[in-house]
Amino acid sequence: MRDAFVRALLEEMERDSRVVLITGDLGFGVLRPVRERFPDRLINAGIAEQSMVGLAAGLAMTGRKVAVYSIGNFPTLRPLEQIRNDCAYHGLDVKIVCVGGGFVYGSLGMSHHATEDMAVMRAIPGITCFTPGDPAETEAVVPVMFDTPGTCYLRLGRGNEPHVHQERVENWTFPEAIRVREGKDIALLTAGGILIEAWRASCLLEEHGKNAAVWSFPCLKPIDENRIRQLAEEYTDLITVEEHTIEGGFGSAVCEIVAECGSGCRVHRMGLKDCFASKVGTQAYLRHWYGMDAEGIETRAEQILQGK
Repeated sequence: MRDAFVRALLEEMERDSRVVLITGDLGFGVLRPVRERFPDRLINAGIAEQSMVGLAAGLAMTGRKVAVYSIGNFPTLRPLEQIRNDCAYHGLDVKIVCVGGGFVYGSLGMSHHATEDMAVMRAIPGITCFTPGDPAETEAVVPVMFDTPGTCYLRLGRGNEPHVHQERVENWTFPEAIRVREGKDIALLTAGGILIEAWRASCLLEEHGKNAAVWSFPCLKPIDENRIRQLAEEYTDLITVEEHTIEGGFGSAVCEIVAECGSGCRVHRMGLKDCFASKVGTQAYLRHWYGMDAEGIETRAEQILQGK
């Protein structure tokens, strides 16, 4: 997803001379094409995220579109006051790019986990939140983000994530959810890179004679309310899966809409349950430990379908 972002970013920088990228002293390998092609529009702010966002706000006030880029929770939680007061309040064209959502940097411990970011960013007025599920969705989302006025948040994985979509996501319409797989028994809804686990879970369910639909929500805020209402009417049960705490994030956003539908649909949230991920290990290990890998999703879906 990180490489897909850079490819799409280069296209935007080619198209619009106002686009500037600020990095928090990282990504020099993956950002090399940006440095080579647009050296005067790549700034290294150092490990100083609050200053980085303040600098971005100042540049945006001169008419530029500024993307700030850093690891996991560092471009969100550390400069939260600057994002809220300097960027969002003034409606500035600052795009906060988180590389390493969820457990991507799992072996570095909870200080590097981005597991509250979606809840925090969607709570700030005026911020548009993008949560693509794989590299193809990332390339579809980035140009829309740069064309979206005001402050935006983009939550990415890191690198080498598998492609769930085997082809480009063409003509994505903001903020529509994307159907990845059809299914009649239950629907799995995801936001972000955890999409691959929901896809794999649907394959496991199919081996046991169950049909699970899979939907990806590349935009968390505004979320595709019409699609959620339609799914709440179509299914008895929905499962939301997020590599994030279940408090205030994607599952909560879905529940807020379903609660007002009156359809009787039940929403089952999967993610961290009001805790820090105190374990240390790879992203795959942590997904398994906290029950949000394909096997964990498949087991929960089976339980729900059996009425447990």
